[in-house]
Amino acid sequence: MAITSSKPQTTRHAVRGIVTRADAQLVIIDTPGLSKPRSLLQERLNDLVRDTYATVDVVAVCLPADQMVGPGDKYLIAELATLTERPKLVALATKADKVSPDRIRRHLLRIAALQDQLGITWEHIVPCSALSGAQVDEVADTLISLLPAGPKYYPAGELTDEPEAVLVAELIREAALELVRDELPHSITVEIVELGVHDDTNAKRPILQVHANLIVERDSQKHIMIGKGGERIKQIGTAARHAIAALLGTPTRLDLRVKVVKEWQRDPKALRKLGFDTD
Repeated sequence: MAITSSKPQTTRHAVRGIVTRADAQLVIIDTPGLSKPRSLLQERLNDLVRDTYATVDVVAVCLPADQMVGPGDKYLIAELATLTERPKLVALATKADKVSPDRIRRHLLRIAALQDQLGITWEHIVPCSALSGAQVDEVADTLISLLPAGPKYYPAGELTDEPEAVLVAELIREAALELVRDELPHSITVEIVELGVHDDTNAKRPILQVHANLIVERDSQKHIMIGKGGERIKQIGTAARHAIAALLGTPTRLDLRVKVVKEWQRDPKALRKLGFDTD
């Protein structure tokens, strides 16, 4: 449901994934990272994170077992400790498959010590691995055990309430992030100009037609995105088109262009137009 990247701060909006079981329904929200803001965009993303904290029953803090608990982790947990109405807190020691049992044990002890250091209480501390599937069911059981009784908000079988245009834009951004890597990850966003299903007269089947702009902040970045002879933008378009077709189950035609919006991360008008207005 959410795109991935090796770069921090990839997530830029609240993404909802829905897990429906016979006994309960989990609505799992992946938010942007909470960090000290260096731009108006990050200020607005921080506001989004704090607004989300105020609406959820449980916050699960992911603390990878193959990394030390760092300043960023402590900053996030300390922010949770300041909330007037604090959601229940669960610590997930993720990537447990990547380390030895002894290192897991020491990691769990460090996580437990954060309670006294930062003035919080963990309801549970759960080691797990999404890759191997170890204790993933236990994570779901733990979260469900902390939820209040309530209605089922989404019909069975629904996996997300993400609008199709947002899913498509994110898949395009993921393809771009993968291909530019260290060069300009935070300067990229995507604007969907047109999206709709049309009849393909050649193949005699419906096809998803997408027109989108890859937004960057400077002309030099535009040249990087396009690449020599347009090679890089072609690669991004091909990767994104395959990902969109696989997710939505519809053959896709993608028209992708690069557009410069000067310093868009710091421009209130540009942020509003690109969907980052938290008002």
